[in-house]
Amino acid sequence: MARPRTPLLSRERIVEAAGALVDAEGLGAVSTRRLAAELGVSGPSLYNHFRNKDDILDAVADAVSAQVDLSMFDADDPRDWRRSLHDWAVSYRAALSAHPHIVPVLAQGPGRRPAGLRVADAVFGAMVDAGWPRAQATYIGALMRYFVTGSALGSFARGFVDDETAYDPADYPHLGQAHLLADRRQQVDEGAFETGLRALLDGLALQYAQLDPARPSARGPRGSSGTCGGSSPRGSSGPTGAHQGRPERDHRADD
Repeated sequence: MARPRTPLLSRERIVEAAGALVDAEGLGAVSTRRLAAELGVSGPSLYNHFRNKDDILDAVADAVSAQVDLSMFDADDPRDWRRSLHDWAVSYRAALSAHPHIVPVLAQGPGRRPAGLRVADAVFGAMVDAGWPRAQATYIGALMRYFVTGSALGSFARGFVDDETAYDPADYPHLGQAHLLADRRQQVDEGAFETGLRALLDGLALQYAQLDPARPSARGPRGSSGTCGGSSPRGSSGPTGAHQGRPERDHRADD
C-alpha cells in the first residue's frame, strides 16, 4: 500500500499549524479554511478533531500554558511560597511573551483547558499548603494572572517612537531620552516586570505576616526553604519573605 503524500491529520498538527499562524499574523488570521490550506487538507476534515475555530484557539492557548514551569510547586521542592510565586511568574511571563497574540485568549481564564487548570491547581494548592486561607489563595492566583497577562499584552518601551524630534522639550521636558526606549525594550520591559513583581510579593509578605501562626496548614514534606542557603518551613516566607509574627489577625483573610 502506498503511503500518503502528506502526514495524517491529527490534533497536534492542527494545533501546531494554528499556533504558528497566530504567532505570525495574530488571532484574526485563523480560520478553518486558512488552516486547511496550510495543512493541505479539506476544511471539513478539521471538524473530526475540533468542533470549531474557538476550540482550536483554546487548544493553542493550552499548549502555551503547558510550557509554564510548575516544578516549584512540587511537594519536594525546597522553595518557599514567595520564591515559588516569583519563579513561576517569571516562567509564566516568558511563555506568554513568546506568544503574545494568544494572550487575550489566555486572559479569559482556563475554562476547561487541562494545562491551564493544572496551573491554577498548582498555584492554589501551594498557597493553601503554605498556610494562606483558601479565599486569599484564590485572590493570589487571580492577581498573579492579572499581573502576568497584563505585562505580556504589550511592550511599554515599544510604545515610544525612536524619532527624537517627536519629543519637543518645550512640550515634553522630561522625555528627552524617550526615543531610546525602543532600542532598550528588553531591559525596560523586564526591569519593569521584576520591579512590579517584587512590589507585589512584598505586599503579600506583609499580609502573610499577619496570619495566625497557629493556623493549620498541609505543609507536609515541603517543610524547608533552601532559598539563599536558609531553612524555613514552607509556610514561612524564609529570607525573601516576612516573619511569622503578627500584630493582629486580619479577619478579611478568613475563609
